[in-house]
Amino acid sequence: MRPAVVVDDSGLFSASYPNVILVPLSEDAEFAMEDLSLIIEPTAENGCPKRCYALSHCVTTNSKRRIRPTPSHILPEQLQIIRRQVALAIGLD
Repeated sequence: MRPAVVVDDSGLFSASYPNVILVPLSEDAEFAMEDLSLIIEPTAENGCPKRCYALSHCVTTNSKRRIRPTPSHILPEQLQIIRRQVALAIGLD
């Protein structure tokens, strides 16, 4: 188990589809590519306990059964940035 941001759109797959699209989070800046990662600073608003990096170039899928909610979340603007980075990483942008 590792922290991640769920980036799929609920309209993309049917409710019965067993997986979600994820972007992993890391606290290690060494894994973050400048144009394909987003720095997420800890704030009272997002509930993140420490600085982390959304590694958009490492987009993956995982079973919904392995997903566990956390008190942390990202802002809608940050999700838009991550989605654009994913599109760039897989050649759609």
